[in-house]
Amino acid sequence: MGAAIGQSLPVAVGVLVSPLPVVAVVLMLVSGRARANATAFLVGWFVAVGAVVLVVALLTGAAGPDDAGSPAWVGVVKILLGVLLLLVALRQWRQRPREGAEPPTPRWMAAIDAFTPVRAAGLAVLLGAVNPKNLLLAVSGGAAIGTAASGDTTTAVVAALVFALVASLGVAAPVVVYLTAGPRAATLLAELRAWLVGNNAVIMAVLLLVLGAKMIGDGIAAL
Repeated sequence: MGAAIGQSLPVAVGVLVSPLPVVAVVLMLVSGRARANATAFLVGWFVAVGAVVLVVALLTGAAGPDDAGSPAWVGVVKILLGVLLLLVALRQWRQRPREGAEPPTPRWMAAIDAFTPVRAAGLAVLLGAVNPKNLLLAVSGGAAIGTAASGDTTTAVVAALVFALVASLGVAAPVVVYLTAGPRAATLLAELRAWLVGNNAVIMAVLLLVLGAKMIGDGIAAL
């Protein structure tokens, strides 16, 4: 179990620091239904990320016999995932706003103020399990767990839960600020939102570069 958690933990941290979901929670916390929407988003995010990771882990773990070691195709899949992560990192870097330029604001951000808890949970699913960058990371984490779990369903489930928990710490952080900072919460959250929106592309580019290189290395080692 330790190997499954350890192999996937760096990828979970990568999901944790993904800026856009954190920005979504910040915007919900300054909307009219702050607590209900933020709670629905947190639950939706945890379930979506955990489900993707668990499904990939179970499929990967069931693909090869327990006593045969990792099949060669697992290494190939990891290399392909790593290459995809590097390509997305390059795209993010090219799309970074130039110095002094205002980064474009996604349309869904403008609509968050009118969100209901159901729509908040739906946005969490979209950002956690459909958004290409986070989906790639979740698939990579699931593949790492499945390889290390060697067909052990219990290990895969526990490791997927740990992955989802760690990956949810980033979106939970603004809620902690909201509940503990008192009157200063609005100012702190506004500053956090501005910084994350302005640096989203650079953060994701560096993150995907590191995780892509790691995934390629793991894939080569598994061949």
